[in-house]
Amino acid sequence: MDNTVLSKFASLPEDMQSEVEHYIDFLFSKVKKEKSVKKVAPEKKPDRKFGSGKGMFTIMPDFDEPLEDFKEYM
Repeated sequence: MDNTVLSKFASLPEDMQSEVEHYIDFLFSKVKKEKSVKKVAPEKKPDRKFGSGKGMFTIMPDFDEPLEDFKEYM
């Protein structure tokens, strides 16, 4: 396999060889970056408790009444 890759690389024009070298450098930097980044556990959110939102919202008495905008369709 090495000979195949090297022969393909050698058959490319110089400007394309330069692009391949840049791409290889990019891949090495990406691997280096992934190794240096430690996997951090996601921050644990506090447990939700039933009723913790009580009083935060109010429903108007006419909530279920038909809207005036739709009277012509009824």
